[in-house]
Amino acid sequence: MSDAAPVVVKLGGSVLTRKRESARLRPKILARLSSELAAAGDRPIVLLHGAGSFGHPGAIRWSLAEPPGGTGDTAHRARGAAIVSSEVRRLHGFVVQALLDAGLSPFSVPPQVIAENRRGRLETLEIDPFRRVLGTGGLPVSFGDVVRDSDWGHSILSADTIAVELVRRLPAKRLIFVSDVDGVMEATSPGHRRRAVPRVTPELVASLQPSPGVPDVTGGIRAKAQAVLDAAGAGADAGIISGLRHGALSRALRGESVYGSWCTPEVT
Repeated sequence: MSDAAPVVVKLGGSVLTRKRESARLRPKILARLSSELAAAGDRPIVLLHGAGSFGHPGAIRWSLAEPPGGTGDTAHRARGAAIVSSEVRRLHGFVVQALLDAGLSPFSVPPQVIAENRRGRLETLEIDPFRRVLGTGGLPVSFGDVVRDSDWGHSILSADTIAVELVRRLPAKRLIFVSDVDGVMEATSPGHRRRAVPRVTPELVASLQPSPGVPDVTGGIRAKAQAVLDAAGAGADAGIISGLRHGALSRALRGESVYGSWCTPEVT
C-alpha cells in the first residue's frame, strides 16, 4: 500500500444513470470515468457510487428512507429492501465490470455486511475491509445500499455518508463527488447559464432546497453540500465536480484545481 493518503471518490447515480428513467445506465460515461480512475496510476483510491435510477425509485416506493408505518409493516419492508438491494447490485456489477475493463483491480465492499443504521442514520461502519483491499494494491468499491436498521428493520445508507466516514477514519485528504452538474449551481443574470458556486459554506448549505422532479432519498444537493462541509471539517479538501466534463476527474485526482464547488479545511 502506498504511504500517500487515499483519495475518496464518489460517482453519483446522476452521472452513472439516467435518474428519470428506471434502471437506465450511461455506459459510455461509466467507461470514460473508469479510464480516468485507471489513469491515476498507483495513487490509492477508495471508490463509492450512488444507486441512481436503479435504487432511488424503489426506495421511494417502499418508503425505505422513512420510519415503518406500523407493526404489520415488517414483512412488507423486508420485501422492499430485498428488491431495492437486488437492483442496486445490478448497477454495482456494471460498475465493477467497467473498472475491470479499464485495467483496475476492484474488490467489492458491500455495505450490508459492514454497516448498520439506527432510525435511518449510520450507527456502525467497519472500515478494516477498505484498508485490507488498499493494503493489497486493490481498489475497494462500495455503494449506497439498503442496510440493517436496529430500530426500523432496514433503511437507506447513502454513499455520501460512507464517504465522509471514510475521510474521517482512514483518514483521507481529498474527497471528490462526481455529479452530472458542475457543483452547487446558482443563477446569474437573466438569459445567462447557471454557474457553480465556487465555495461551499454553512450559509450556502442552509439556503439549498431539494432538486424538483428528480427521485432522491438521500437528501439531494443539500445533503451533498453538507457532506463536503463535513469532510473539510475532518481535514480533507472536498468538492463537487461534473463527470460530464472530460478529464475533470483525472485532474482532481492529481490534486489540481477543478471547476466546481469546493471546501478546504482552513475554510471550515
